[in-house]
Amino acid sequence: MNIDEKQLTALLNDPSTQRKGFEMLVRQYSEPLYWQVRRMVLSHDDANDVMQNVMLKAWTNLDTFRQDSKLSTWLYRIAINESLDFLRRQKNATMVSADDAPGIANTLMADNYFDGDETEAQLQEAIAQLPDVQRTVFNLRYYEGKKYSEISQILNTTEGALKASYHIAVKKISDFFKEHD
Repeated sequence: MNIDEKQLTALLNDPSTQRKGFEMLVRQYSEPLYWQVRRMVLSHDDANDVMQNVMLKAWTNLDTFRQDSKLSTWLYRIAINESLDFLRRQKNATMVSADDAPGIANTLMADNYFDGDETEAQLQEAIAQLPDVQRTVFNLRYYEGKKYSEISQILNTTEGALKASYHIAVKKISDFFKEHD
C-alpha cells in the first residue's frame, strides 16, 4: 500500500513512527530507485550494493531532510549521487569507451536478471556511452517519465540545460543505432 508523501513524511518526522515510516518508504521507493540505479551501473549485483548505500544514507540522514523538496526528489538525488560515486570508484569512471561498449550488450544478455531483448541491450550500450549527466537526464526522462522541473530539483540545474542534455543524448543514441543498423 502506497501512501502520499506528506503522510509518509509525517511518519518519518515522528520518532514513535519513524521506523514504520521508513519501512513504508523502502517498500514504496525501492523498486523505482533500484531501476534508476541499475540503468546507471548496469549490473544487478552492483545496483543492489548501491541501493543498500542509498537506503542507509536515507536512514542516517532523515533528520537533514528539510522538506523544501519532495521526499521522492530527495531520494532520487541520493540514489543518483551514490550511483555516480560508485561509477567514479570504478576504473572506467565517467564514460564507457566505444571499445568497451559491445561488451555491455553481451554482458547484459548473459545476465539472468536482464529481461530485455537485443534491441534493449543495444539501447543500454548506447546509453552507457553517454557522459554521466546526459545518461542521468535521459534515464530520468525516458524511463522514469520525470518532468524537467522535477529533474531540475534532483540534479540542481536549470530546465534549459536539462532539455539540451536530453536532446543531445537522444541524438547520440539515434546516431548509435544508425551506425549499428
